[in-house]
Amino acid sequence: MLDSPFPMRALRSLGILLLSLEVWCAGQSARHPHKPRALPVSPPHPNIILITLDTTRADRMGFLGSKRGLTPNLDAMARQGVAFSRAYAHVPITTASHTTILTGTYPQFNRVNDFGIPLSPRLPYLPDLLHAQGYHTGAFVGSLILDALDGTAPGFDRGFEVYDAGFHLRRPGTDRYKSVERRAGDVVNHALAWLSQLPNGPFFLWVHLYDAHDPYDPPAPFKARFASQPYDGEIAYADSAVGKLLDEIRKHGLYDETLIAVMADHGESLGAHGENTHGIFLYDETLHVPLLFKLPASRGAGERIDARVRLVDVAPTILQEAGLPVPKEMQGESLSAMIMMKPTTDPHAAAVEEERTAYAETDYPHRAFGWSSLRALRSGRYLYIRAPDRELYNQTTDPEAAHNLAAGAKAVADTIAAQLDAFRSRTSQTLVELAKPDAEQTQKLQALGYVASNAAESRDDEKLAGIDPKTKIEVSNLLHDAMFDVEDARYQEAVPLLKRVLAEEPNMPVANMQYGMAQARLKNYAEAIPPLQKASQLLPDNGMGRYELGLALFETGDWKGASPQFEAAVVRAPKWADAQFSLAAVYARIDRVPEAMDHLDTCLGLSPDHYRANLLRGRLLSLLRKPAEALPNLQKAASVEPDSREAHLFLADAYAQLGRSADEKIERTRAEKAKPPAR
Repeated sequence: MLDSPFPMRALRSLGILLLSLEVWCAGQSARHPHKPRALPVSPPHPNIILITLDTTRADRMGFLGSKRGLTPNLDAMARQGVAFSRAYAHVPITTASHTTILTGTYPQFNRVNDFGIPLSPRLPYLPDLLHAQGYHTGAFVGSLILDALDGTAPGFDRGFEVYDAGFHLRRPGTDRYKSVERRAGDVVNHALAWLSQLPNGPFFLWVHLYDAHDPYDPPAPFKARFASQPYDGEIAYADSAVGKLLDEIRKHGLYDETLIAVMADHGESLGAHGENTHGIFLYDETLHVPLLFKLPASRGAGERIDARVRLVDVAPTILQEAGLPVPKEMQGESLSAMIMMKPTTDPHAAAVEEERTAYAETDYPHRAFGWSSLRALRSGRYLYIRAPDRELYNQTTDPEAAHNLAAGAKAVADTIAAQLDAFRSRTSQTLVELAKPDAEQTQKLQALGYVASNAAESRDDEKLAGIDPKTKIEVSNLLHDAMFDVEDARYQEAVPLLKRVLAEEPNMPVANMQYGMAQARLKNYAEAIPPLQKASQLLPDNGMGRYELGLALFETGDWKGASPQFEAAVVRAPKWADAQFSLAAVYARIDRVPEAMDHLDTCLGLSPDHYRANLLRGRLLSLLRKPAEALPNLQKAASVEPDSREAHLFLADAYAQLGRSADEKIERTRAEKAKPPAR
């Protein structure tokens, strides 16, 4: 047996290599929200690795019958573990589904039913429970969507000694994989670097791989190999990263005694039922997920369980397998009893395996588009979906849910509808107060196009009263494509898509905002301002909409009109550095210079390397005949953007005021070689 999670001497070279590659970006992406607790832990508690594969369909897994050859590493682990062929997620949204996985509670209980809603500290939380038992805890996530510290999953860092994230909104021309997401290989490298530095004691490692989420863009060699099916390429690439992680665990003698749980948070429609991605519908394409446990000493190796199970069961299972108590607040049920059953050839043995009812919901259609929310229950052989036009499918004879039986099997539909109501009522009882996203989280989500509103939570009957999403799915697809075009600066391509969306849904705030943003980026401000004004009128508390309107008005020279828009954005998101800068810039132009300086100071306190804030502050001080005070800001601006002509010219002017002619000459020479001012 080894004395520590990773033998330090054996891994010293690995740690040095990773550090030299800046994989362990201390002080940048890794954060330390909690100090380790030095609590004694009894030897039987195993190391635990939780791997969540974002947006990954069950039908792509070799160990579940796929012949595509995408998952050799997971397939190998399945031969040493226990695979569940009929595992179901409860919500087709990343943050909400991970909440269920990590708390063992349903969305209607934990109230994290969409992006940006804080995780209540009163909920049972797997990493926090393990940390309290002396586990070293580290989270390594692949997307801004699960960034607890600077993103849209507030509260997810509870119980983690290290929560490795550090994402930010993507700016035009920047690399997607260095802003809003991180490739699987980088996530795994970060995790391995953390493991290499751990002291003695068991660890809980959570690795989240976002790659299969759209846009599908696998790296080489998977990009070429799967050119016609890039979604499959992303899954194959993620599997290779899992293989790298498992190889290192094996190499250092930890694999056999480690509990490893692998699952997807949800799947992907890929056009089924008209939905291109996920979030709207509750069919198997987005809710049937892979689930695999590799137990210590490979107990249950090669076992496959065909009974229906749920992601809400994951946390209780991990706790029970680790020899730890399961909190009474957890609503899932441990799968350990199923795992302990011996394989049999008895044709009636399947009845012994508990066929668990699987509940699912999505409020995303209501929150993002104003349509009806959906609820679903998988009970016996049936899938029932509560919608304005309700649906009933026999999953035994109709696994693709192509034939709605609700009209002709009213008694069955009514029975399962009653079961759904009773189940949701029973599982909704909670003392957890409804948490609301704060303004900064809402702003970031809206910038990504994920939500349309930060309005108060609607009552359940209101959520179920809107338009049936089945009748509007093409609008959702169009909007989704348009938002990616805007994000990738393909504004010309986005405009016609957004026009089509607005022809169908003229009062949709997010569509108006995206259309206004696209037109503004094309410098068509006359076209941009009306939809941005409409978006702001529909959602006056939407800081992102007010900010975008302010930018468009500013560019037309309507500085007094832009001022209240930027003020509103700053009030709603006071830690938003760009909003602080924009308000300072407009104040500087309407002779409110002292207030401009205050907001520039706030901006630079939040983002010391903010190029435009340093440039403006230095220029204002220079114009106020304070060149010595201006120099630090102007020098910083020139160092951040060394090709900026403005920075060098303004710095030359400051040197001229100070009588430093040699420095002035150097800066004017640099200005001549630099780029013209950016517009």
